[in-house]
Amino acid sequence: MVEKILALRAGKDKVVPGDLVNVKVDLALGNDITAPVAIREFERFGLDRVFDPDKIVLVPDHFTPNKDIASAEQVMVLRRFAEKYNIRHFYEVGRMGIEHALLPEQGLVWPGAIIIGADSHTCTYGALGAFATGVGSTDLAAAMAIGEAWFKVPPTIRFEYNGTLPEWVGGKDLILLTIGKIGVDGARYRAMEFAGTTIDQLSVDGRLTMANMAIEAGGKCGYIQPDDKTFAYLKGRVTKPYHALYSDQVADYEKVIRFEVNDLEPQIAFPPSPDNVRPVSEASGIDLQQVVIGSCTNGRIEDLRIAASVIRGKKVHPRVRLLVIPATQQIYRQALSEGLLTIFIEAEAAVSTPTCGPCLGGHMGILARGEKALATTNRNFVGRMGHPESEVYLSGPAVAAASAVAGEIVHPKEVL
Repeated sequence: MVEKILALRAGKDKVVPGDLVNVKVDLALGNDITAPVAIREFERFGLDRVFDPDKIVLVPDHFTPNKDIASAEQVMVLRRFAEKYNIRHFYEVGRMGIEHALLPEQGLVWPGAIIIGADSHTCTYGALGAFATGVGSTDLAAAMAIGEAWFKVPPTIRFEYNGTLPEWVGGKDLILLTIGKIGVDGARYRAMEFAGTTIDQLSVDGRLTMANMAIEAGGKCGYIQPDDKTFAYLKGRVTKPYHALYSDQVADYEKVIRFEVNDLEPQIAFPPSPDNVRPVSEASGIDLQQVVIGSCTNGRIEDLRIAASVIRGKKVHPRVRLLVIPATQQIYRQALSEGLLTIFIEAEAAVSTPTCGPCLGGHMGILARGEKALATTNRNFVGRMGHPESEVYLSGPAVAAASAVAGEIVHPKEVL
């Protein structure tokens, strides 16, 4: 599928892995950390316009609401650029969300699109049949100027998942299982195609979670071919015409890796890497001081519903700080209308406005020396969430909610 998208947008009949292609982009994305660098480079070009003000998206989400003077100055750079060049898709606090949840929600992602972003988790959008990948800030600057980017066409690895997911197991567990099997560089500069009967059953929210973490295996992109669930999600969001592309039945994959998931346990990534993955039964009893439910990986409405169903009527353990961060304002409102936020607050969790915040150790949940956190985020490197002598474990929302109640990592069945 990726080869077809790149060939189409490069004006070629066909491309093969290893080809270098120049393609027109449909969307160029920057955030409050990466976009200021791109804007400074853009200004060196001496241009009086961007290639298309409707195809540039600026989302201040990492340190927002601004945590200090430096972060406020960063967002001011975005704000002034957006005003100067009439960038329609600048999302101010109160309207913004975590970028990789916000763009699909706002109808800015569609099958067959080419989307680049100066953020590695731009690969999220492949869940909707796009070619989406992270780039450097200088590449973003060039794209804002001319609307083009160049790539080496990646080979594709197909990952097939078959079977019915057990209760409390979802997309996060599938992608952790995958990264644990192949390692953080097992798909380096590869397109990761996720397929199989299990993927067919998976919700769009679960698919977005899987594509989001393709980069944690080194993937150039991750994607799922569009189906009826994709089109139902896009209906009413995407108003422009689009053309979905599909891998051929006899596509030339570099390799095919298969998983049977009927008996899959919830998965936990132990520090210090997303590929240090073990089943939850091997993590039982690890004491926690903080639990984070949110991020571009698992801050969507389905994630909050799952977490609330586990924690309803219970209290967060006295020594645990539970932080719940809806990924967008729309998700926040939906969770409010469904009573999910009341469940969290009655459990004595802290509910935040949308922000990347603690995921990158930015703010809203920094760890002290020796503290352990369980998070539904995507990375657990040394110092990722604060002090270099803290530890971060990764899980899905069900395990995170259950563990917040227990005060230690547990299977959800242990608290229900």
